Amino acid sequence: MSGRRVVITGIGVLAPGGVGTGNFWNLLSEGRTATRGITFFDPSTFRSRVAAEIDFDAEAHGLTPQETRRMDRAAQFAVVAAREALADSGIDLTAHDPHRVGVTVGSAVGATMGLDQEYRVVSDGGRLDCVDHTYAVPHLYNYLVPSSFAAEVAWAAGAEGPSTVVSTGCTSGIDSVGYAVELIREGSTDVMVTGSSDAPISPITMACFDAIKATTSRHDEPERASRPFDGTRNGFVLGEGAAVFVLEELGAARRRGAHIYAEIAGYATRSNAYHMTGLRPDGAEMAEAIRAALDEARVAPDAVDYINAHGSGTKQNDRHETAAFKRSLKDHAYRTPVSSIKSMVGHSLGAIGSIEIAASALAMEHHVVPPTANLHTPDPECDLDYVPVTAREWTTNTVLTVGSGFGGFQSAMVLARPERSLA
Repeated sequence: MSGRRVVITGIGVLAPGGVGTGNFWNLLSEGRTATRGITFFDPSTFRSRVAAEIDFDAEAHGLTPQETRRMDRAAQFAVVAAREALADSGIDLTAHDPHRVGVTVGSAVGATMGLDQEYRVVSDGGRLDCVDHTYAVPHLYNYLVPSSFAAEVAWAAGAEGPSTVVSTGCTSGIDSVGYAVELIREGSTDVMVTGSSDAPISPITMACFDAIKATTSRHDEPERASRPFDGTRNGFVLGEGAAVFVLEELGAARRRGAHIYAEIAGYATRSNAYHMTGLRPDGAEMAEAIRAALDEARVAPDAVDYINAHGSGTKQNDRHETAAFKRSLKDHAYRTPVSSIKSMVGHSLGAIGSIEIAASALAMEHHVVPPTANLHTPDPECDLDYVPVTAREWTTNTVLTVGSGFGGFQSAMVLARPERSLA
């Protein structure tokens, strides 16, 4: 590994409950939930009828009618978040060689909403076996290829360096940022605009998760439906959103006087090579990813101040994570606050990893651990400090954030204050 250290200097977030990083942090720190009954379509025939939707007006957030027509909802999220991150960073990209500025965008399901909507149009509501392509939106090809997300962000940033989409299911948001870090470390780029975006709340996605009973069937109180680590949980709440970051080499950021949120000190990913949706109960693969990320960061396990958990709200995942934290951090796991923001903003698939990185950086910024909302009846098998209901003031100099995805993907990232002493 080279001596180049990589830091976050800009953050942009679109999440349920409010567009913009400030609104996002207010929601988390206040322990409010943004889950509700689905309004995007009639969910009455579905097993799960709740989601964490964003009230998003493309024009109000700076997109032109042409951009709105050209881009799927998830691509719109990515561009708006990128613009906020660039503005937040205060970086002047015109002073950089555009070939040294790159983009990586993560997404699990690409332009799901656009494809779903267009299929209904070209099939006349599903009545035509042979669809009529002449009714399709002119930019349908952009919906078909997720690479269009990276292209749109690159155009928005004027970035002419590496431009990539990373799609590793629900770890896409961590893996995209991790790949961006490596590009700066190896010297291929100086600045990266990176993050992830997904807008999956559509009939096809809900039907897929209904089939495997992964999403909650609790409809009576939508705001309390997402219950990670709670003994009464019965599945996750689907969400949507995006988070994008500006990453720079530490020395360059300091020279221009940039505000530094955190250093991305370590990253690792592993696969369990076991099952498409199943997880081994011992959490060995996630524990190995955590160990490798800590080693890269040169951070001892007992230096971790806070764990931002995957915390999906399924019994399998929550118990798997608990085992992984104990396996990797040993006794320190019992002294480390843990929380899941999915209790408040739902599970936005490929986007959530980046949204959780944003939450981790902001937790460091404010020395506050966001809570796990709706945690009232702890599962005895999840016996760590899962910070129930109310945010906690807590010194957070080093944060571990993790992700787990279908296909067996397990990823971990360590954020730390750059002024720390390196081991």
